Amino acid sequence: MTPAELHDDAIVIDGLIIAKWNRELLEDMRRGGLTAANCTVSVWEGFRATVDNIVASKKLMDECSDLVRPVRTTADITRAKEEGKTGIIFGFQNAHAFEDQIGYVEVFKQLGVGIVQMCYNTQNLVGTGCYERDGGLSGFGREIVAEMNRVGMLCDLSHVGATTSKEVILESKKPVCYSHCLPSGLKEHPRNKSDEELKFIADHGGFVGVTMFTPFLKNGVDSTIDDYCEAIEYIMNIVGEDAIGIGTDFTQGHDQNFFEWLTHDKGYARRLTNFGKIINPEGIRTVGEFPNLTEALLKRGLSETQVRKIMGENWVRTLKDVWGE
Repeated sequence: MTPAELHDDAIVIDGLIIAKWNRELLEDMRRGGLTAANCTVSVWEGFRATVDNIVASKKLMDECSDLVRPVRTTADITRAKEEGKTGIIFGFQNAHAFEDQIGYVEVFKQLGVGIVQMCYNTQNLVGTGCYERDGGLSGFGREIVAEMNRVGMLCDLSHVGATTSKEVILESKKPVCYSHCLPSGLKEHPRNKSDEELKFIADHGGFVGVTMFTPFLKNGVDSTIDDYCEAIEYIMNIVGEDAIGIGTDFTQGHDQNFFEWLTHDKGYARRLTNFGKIINPEGIRTVGEFPNLTEALLKRGLSETQVRKIMGENWVRTLKDVWGE
């Protein structure tokens, strides 16, 4: 197969997109050949505001049903591929929307939320994010993990502190993930994961999605798609070809106000970090350029089987396990 043919034939899953929701984005997902994506509907929001986000997202999806379909099971991902649509998985980047109510976990599962990150950069009732002194997983957090396991919701640890991450990995009875991360072995950054952390999650049946967010890549805003592929290979050499996938962290369409909201604790309090200029790697600036990634991985000598696993098959297997299918 040519790279284009392989991309068209493969299951292609982006494990984290936090782009601006509109028809233009969904059209670009189709141009990029995305079979499914984990789309963020909650970061700093509480229960009510998150429900409002889901309502707005569902309305847009109804209006754009020629482009997308909701995903609640991996069978829905297969259907999306057959229909030539992109399957939308609702995901949180913070468990804050559960507030202090364990029962909200199942409520959000019923609304279509399949992936939830335990903390976003800072402390919440569950545990600690990567920009604070890490106090580990709370007692309430252990109950949340157990409930997420029960209803079939994937625990995400991308922005979570190292101690809290390790304790979630050990606490969970189902695989957990870093949906979007990079290795600190290529660049030291609070958001990047050490070789030891990457090996630990893989050794315990977990999964690693690799991001291309340039502030965390070795060459920053000068990064190219080859720098992204280097990071994918680096992580694959640690976790193996069956525990790795894609989680771009596309922020397409957002303005500076959005990044100010992201980088302040709770969306308004102290500044946690400053990303500077936001530009994706040359060669994959937009979601529509996703086929370039398949081609770049093949050019670096990865086999078709490995590329299929990285581009989506590993995500499907992990989700099937966690979602209890």
